[in-house]
Amino acid sequence: MKIALIGAGSVVWTRRLMMDILSFPELTGATLSLMDIDPVRLETARQTVERLVAQVGAPATVEASLNQRDAVRGAKYVIYAVQVGMHHATLLDFDIPRKYGLRQTIADTLGVGGIFRGLRTIPVMLSLLQDMEEVCPDALFLNYVNPMSILCLAASRASSIRTVGLCHSVQGTAHQLAGYLGVDDKRVGYRVAGINHMAWFLDLTIDGHDAYPALWDAMGNPAVYGRDKVRFEMMRRLGYFVTESSEHMAEYVPYFIKRDALIAEFDIPIDEYVRRSSENLVTFEKTRAEVASGAPIEMKLSHEYAAYIIRAIEANVDWSFNGNVPNSMDRRSAALIPNLPADAIVEVPILTNRAGLQPCHAGELPGGVAGLNRTHISVHQLAVEAALTGNRDALYQAVMLDPHTASVLSLDEIWRMTDELVEAHGDALPTFTPKRLVGARGRPPLA
Repeated sequence: MKIALIGAGSVVWTRRLMMDILSFPELTGATLSLMDIDPVRLETARQTVERLVAQVGAPATVEASLNQRDAVRGAKYVIYAVQVGMHHATLLDFDIPRKYGLRQTIADTLGVGGIFRGLRTIPVMLSLLQDMEEVCPDALFLNYVNPMSILCLAASRASSIRTVGLCHSVQGTAHQLAGYLGVDDKRVGYRVAGINHMAWFLDLTIDGHDAYPALWDAMGNPAVYGRDKVRFEMMRRLGYFVTESSEHMAEYVPYFIKRDALIAEFDIPIDEYVRRSSENLVTFEKTRAEVASGAPIEMKLSHEYAAYIIRAIEANVDWSFNGNVPNSMDRRSAALIPNLPADAIVEVPILTNRAGLQPCHAGELPGGVAGLNRTHISVHQLAVEAALTGNRDALYQAVMLDPHTASVLSLDEIWRMTDELVEAHGDALPTFTPKRLVGARGRPPLA
């Protein structure tokens, strides 16, 4: 069995995922194929994984390649963990909107930053999926890259490869909620559905009993509320806790990053991902030095899903997780969440065993949270249309419909900012139609 990791130069991430794989006896004989476009990062990843294999004493084979097609040839599983454009592109996604007065926190999922991250990632991802169609057509594509919904939607529209999007926000939030409730997380149960980074804890239990009353009580504790102000405030208004952090959620809605007083009140960390991106560069150099030193690597399982999914399929063990898949798997099947669009990417429970991935019907979402999800799905759809067709109008409209952007900028500002970002990212983006085409129904071009 061959497991390929594309984007292996993210060494900390590679170490975590490969450590998980090597922790399961059923997977220790795999060929672990690492690929990256940066030879220095790739070599560091290769040394790291070989060290892990030696520590475990596993009969695994480690391969490393700068060639994407060779790396995935014959693979049964392909894990995707790239960041197209790296730190420089991240700075553009923050710096240009800031000139127009639009402040962001993470900018990797929605908002103008998320849209442009998606636009520069989709062509790279589709080139991989095309290679997979030719050299490993039956492989399962495990996507860890944001913007999750936008990328998975593009994959579903443009490729025949089986794809699932993986995120740690559900299990990570469940662990946080256990802390807010003062219980061991093994006692916490949940049913979660929605879209990536905006899925909802529809049911939350402790030892099988409803835990929401206790969570409402915990929210009344200033020390607890202060750790997650935006999410608790959204729960106060909508009745359900959301799966992604307060720093993410603040830029997914139009309510918080509007005025300095609100930013201070809710402790919103503006430009947070710029800081994290800078820290990641330092972390890589530190990790590279650790690998070169030959020091033993601490072995422990993470809560990332990839290895558990592969093990469930290979060992024919029932296991469930929340993953991102099309709301309707085909035209004959019912929607997994009936009150969200059929072609949306939704995050729902998925049962896994040797039969593969079996997404579970989640039922209708409550009206308020479904409505908030639909505002994001419209942006996903337009961003993917822009990427796949080069329709510049769809790009403008995707940015225009983003809730946070629309709460801050005028239409003219949105158009100018979008044009400036297109020019700044240049060849990293798909080719778009010219700015001044006559639009639909003969309407005149914009000035």
